This record gives sequence, C-alpha cells and structure tokens, in this order.
Amino acid sequence: HGSFQQPFVQLSHSSTMSSNNNTKHLQYHSGFNNQHASEALKGALPDFQNTPQKCPFGLYAEQLQGSSFTAPREHNFRSWLYRIRPTASYPEFKPLKKSSSKIQCSFPTNEYTSPRRYRWMPVDIPNEKTDFIDGIFTIAGAGNAAMKSGFATHLYAISDDMYNSTDKKRVMINADGDFLLVPEHGALYIKTEFGDLEVHPKEIAVIPRGVRFAINPLNGTARGYICELFQGHFELPGLGPIGANGLANPRDFLYPTARYEESDDKVQVVHKMQAKLFETQTWSPFDVVAWHGNYAPYKYDLTKFCAVNSVTFDHIDPSVFTVLTAQSPVAGTAVVDFVIFPPRWGVAENTFRPPYFHRNTMSEYMGLITGNYEAKMATSKKGGFVPGGGSLHNCMSGHGPEIRVFEKESTKKLEPERVGDGSLAFMFESMYHFNVTKFGAQEATLDEDYAEVWSDVKKNFNPNERGV
Repeated sequence: HGSFQQPFVQLSHSSTMSSNNNTKHLQYHSGFNNQHASEALKGALPDFQNTPQKCPFGLYAEQLQGSSFTAPREHNFRSWLYRIRPTASYPEFKPLKKSSSKIQCSFPTNEYTSPRRYRWMPVDIPNEKTDFIDGIFTIAGAGNAAMKSGFATHLYAISDDMYNSTDKKRVMINADGDFLLVPEHGALYIKTEFGDLEVHPKEIAVIPRGVRFAINPLNGTARGYICELFQGHFELPGLGPIGANGLANPRDFLYPTARYEESDDKVQVVHKMQAKLFETQTWSPFDVVAWHGNYAPYKYDLTKFCAVNSVTFDHIDPSVFTVLTAQSPVAGTAVVDFVIFPPRWGVAENTFRPPYFHRNTMSEYMGLITGNYEAKMATSKKGGFVPGGGSLHNCMSGHGPEIRVFEKESTKKLEPERVGDGSLAFMFESMYHFNVTKFGAQEATLDEDYAEVWSDVKKNFNPNERGV
C-alpha cells in the first residue's frame, strides 16, 4: 500500500552523525537550533527560495511556524516542509469518540493546592494494550495552555504501538505546547514528519508544538516523564563566567533526517487542543520528502553533559546542572528549568557535600531515571524515592537531605569521591506554584510516609560548645 524512502542527507547545510544507541542506523543532524536542511530525495529542496512557483517533484511547500512572524530573530522558529500533500487538505476534525486520557492543561487553584511535600511511587505499566495517547497521566502543573502560559508535568506508561505496518496507524498533534520526554523504562521509537528519533533512558527528546508524531515502545513497554511547556520554547542556559564551553554542548543535540512514506492507508490523526482530543481519518502525514529550518524535534544524550562543580568549598546551587531552560520575561527566572544530577566527582573541602536544607521561591518536581539519588537514603513503607517515582516541593516548602544522609555526611572523613555513579536524577524547576491534579492527589500511588524521613531530626544546639 505504500513505499518507505531512505534518506538522502544534504551535508552542505548541516553535519550528520549516528546515535551511539540506535539499532536502526538512523542518521541525525547535529547542532542545537541550527538551520538544518535535509532531503530524502536528492533535489527535493528548492535551490534558494522557499515557495517557488512549482516545487521539485510536484511537492507542496508548507511552513510550520513555532513563533510569531515578527519575533526577534534569536526567538524566531520556523521550518519549511516539502510534502506530497499539504495538511490543509485533511478532513475536518471531530471530538475523539473513545479516550481514556487523563491529560490536563489548565491548573487553577483547587482543593489539592497545598504546601504538602509529595512523593509518588511509579505508575504501573498497563497489562492491556495502551498506546502513548491513552497512556499519559497529568500529575501537576501551572498556568493555562490556552493563554500559552506555564507548563504541565505528566507521566506516561505504555504497552502498545501508535504506528506500525500491521494493525495500527495513529498519529498525534499537540497544539498546547512542546513535549520534553524523559524515558525511565524502555526505549522509544519516535516517528515524526521530519524523520525518526530513537530515544533510550538517559536520553531526552523534545517534540515542538504542532509537529505530527507517533511513538512506539521499542521493547513492548515504556514508562517515563513529560514536561509540557506552554510558554515559549526550551533553550540552552547562558554560561556567564563559566565561559564558552560546558554543561550541554550544542553539537550533541541531534535532529532527524528526512524520511517519507507515500501511502494512502487510512491513518487516525489525533489533535490535542486545550487537553481535548479530536480526530480525523486521512493518509499518512509522514510524507515530507525534504525540509529545512530551525523548528524540528531533537534528542540529547544526558551522559554527554559536562558538569561543573566546586573544587574548593561549599555546595554549588543546582542551577549549574541545567540542561535546558525556558525563560520568563523576568531575567534569569525560568518558566521551567530541566536540571539533571549526573555522576561526577565531589572534592569540596570542609563542606556538607549533598544538597543542603533549603526553602526556595522556585518549585521543584524531581524524578529518578536510574539508581539512587545522593540525598535520599531512607525507605518508607511505600519504598522511598525510586526510578519512575517522583517528588514535589512547592514554593517555600522546606526540604533537604533525609536525616540519615545528613548524619552520615556531617561526620564522615572527606576525601575526593565519586558522587552518583549508577544514578541519574532530574528536576523540573519552575517559578510557578505546581497545582496537583486529582490524579496526582487521589489516583496515583502516594508515599503517605514521606515527611517521616525528617521526623528524627535531633536538636544539636549547645550554646557552650562551638563544636567546629
């Protein structure tokens, strides 16, 4: 019923490289926010213009705009797609008839709004066949997608393909925001209009607003985290006095190369708008033969993050571990920061090295991809902070290392040591308050004993003995 074309890569506009982990030998363009250009059929891109009177090979030119036309150049995002049929020719969308979706995109103050410190166990991977669209659960968020303000924090747990060659052809469009995907269990094969990505745990992917995509679990099941950004787009953080290098290097962000299907098989296209789902039946939307621009999905390998830390004394603020940020109009203040805690050396002298006790104007949702987080040691009746689980410390809610961690790290002999080997934790940090959803407060598995990790804090104060 159709043919699948391997990519021809136009190297004159962007270098390409292969992913270390992929099993499909996919090739990628390299460079964050570069102006990439890719062809699956040599000569499919117009020679120098965007909208010639006639496009090569009878293709249609279609622009996908990720910002307003008049946004400043450094914040102006768009790509030109040269496709077999334009998306304007799709049949009209109608409300999706059947959906088990628990997606939210509006987060007003509700009955669950609280300074409570939350900790959740992982969601179960469903036994019944559940694809990505039906396997998303919103746990918390802030703002409103309709106003393009704020973000949402979701979990996903899936056990079925969205798109395959036998019995399933389902595609998603998200008009509400950009998806930042953080796999915890199971690799993902992400098929998009721009080409395909393969994303494993310890990697992330970003699918910008409006890009059509389908996600399959490569090994049958998958689970992970999503930050859906309603406001702006993710960018690399400024390096300030660090200099020109360090943290996430631009060259390590990988973009897909063009691949296309020419198929008239019926495909269900599901459009998410203000968390409502709509559907239409049409042909394959993966019919882009060539594209160029700076608005496209991408992936990044978190093990390539170049960590910066103190080599003298004191615990440096976690902002030095920022991979991506989405800035608010207030300078240096993020709608969302995506922060990781990678394996690294700890060498600070006369210093309490784990994260300190603190209260923060920013709110923090933490997740664990693998291993054990350095500031967490105790287990509760529910199991503690484990891969696939999460915790939430809202604005000005006191938190910090668990008491057994504090006692151990306050008294041990300090030597250069490895920190976090075999572990990878992350944080979605925001200027906004997180409002927890009904799913997060009542349906997800809460660790009701979380606060007990600080219940044994001792009073050590002695006004007659300085003790240092």
